[in-house]
Amino acid sequence: MIDSLMQYKFLQNAVISAILASIACGIIGPVIIEKRLVMMSGGIAHTAFGGIGLGFLLGIEPIIGAILVTLGAAMGVVAIKRKTSMNTDIPIGIFWAAGMSLGILFIALSPGYPPDMTSYLFGDILMVSRDNLYVILVLDLLIFFTVIALFHPIKAYLFDEEFSTVIGIKTAFIEVLLFALIALTVVVVIHVIGIILIMALLTAPPAIARMFTHDLKRVMLYSILLGAFFTLSGLWISYVLNIPSGAAIALFISLVYGAVSGIRVLVQRKR
Repeated sequence: MIDSLMQYKFLQNAVISAILASIACGIIGPVIIEKRLVMMSGGIAHTAFGGIGLGFLLGIEPIIGAILVTLGAAMGVVAIKRKTSMNTDIPIGIFWAAGMSLGILFIALSPGYPPDMTSYLFGDILMVSRDNLYVILVLDLLIFFTVIALFHPIKAYLFDEEFSTVIGIKTAFIEVLLFALIALTVVVVIHVIGIILIMALLTAPPAIARMFTHDLKRVMLYSILLGAFFTLSGLWISYVLNIPSGAAIALFISLVYGAVSGIRVLVQRKR
């Protein structure tokens, strides 16, 4: 049955995109958890909607628009964080609202019939095209090789930013780079799970991985494997139950995380 299903191009694209998204989230997710950037990541994810709307307005690939806007939002948050004493939750909330509002405005101004934005908001892994895969692959490679090349400075920054500055690591550059990689990761995951549900895939796998190890390399590896398991299982569940794929993946992730957390609490109490 699986062999016969995999003859369809859209299913092949779905499986490949699920694996590629898991790689990006598995690498960047631990960074988000370690530096407590969940709200910031959510804000950047929602600004992507403005970029998608801009893409439709200008007649370019919406994902390209999302890349430009999310990178701009990430750099804006870094600048505010570095140069002012303002609580970063405030600009994140503003970027969040502005991104969604601009997306709606740009789509309303676009010529012709308004496009269906459901797949961007809630994900539709079955609609990933071959061109989308190429973009996701390029972003994946950029994220992977950047983190590999700068793994030790990134690790030092994550665990002790002040000490890293003292020993000569350019923490300002590392921070800008990591925020940019978070923005790119958001774009990678948009088609798979959607803007609204994106945080499930970014945070749950590394959170589960950290229950079993605190070694950064292992956390990233386990997060990639868990992400692949969640996305492929959610895809299968959506096929069997005939429900939206993005919602199936996010709900499955939430249920597994809740179950693992509950079991861990019970084990600790028994000890």
